[in-house]
Amino acid sequence: MGVSGCGKSSVGIALARALGARFIDGDDLHPLANKTKMAAGIPLDDDDRWPWLDLVGSELADDCLESIDGSEGFTGTVIACSALKRKYRERILTAAPGTLFVHLDGPKELLAERMGSRGDHFMPLALLDSQLKTLEPLGSDEPGKVYSIELTVPQLVTSILEQQT
Repeated sequence: MGVSGCGKSSVGIALARALGARFIDGDDLHPLANKTKMAAGIPLDDDDRWPWLDLVGSELADDCLESIDGSEGFTGTVIACSALKRKYRERILTAAPGTLFVHLDGPKELLAERMGSRGDHFMPLALLDSQLKTLEPLGSDEPGKVYSIELTVPQLVTSILEQQT
């Protein structure tokens, strides 16, 4: 979780690979209307986000799949999702209570630099301030931990695995 440019997808892909889990980019779960709105520089409101968050929670809740012999086994899912507000994380937890949040956090300058260097993303740099204003950092009473994006992706994955699994 975290604002745009924090590395959710890069870290999520690497973490999923290390865990042998599936990876889903939460951006792919947004309806076209949400992507169009963000691409136009218009922040999403809660009404835009609720159906998307419900889908994120549903994907996480699908972790426990039936194996060939009929017993249940945990496959695991890593989803890159902004989850900027506590109430959004609570919505996800309602659907998938075992969710652990990895909050990727770092300085605005580094986030802006990363966002400015990617040309293939629908999220414009102009929305970074809005995301930072909206962000409610992961609370100490929430399941998960905050990690610095000043670490490399391999360093982050190692740290996450050591502390969350």
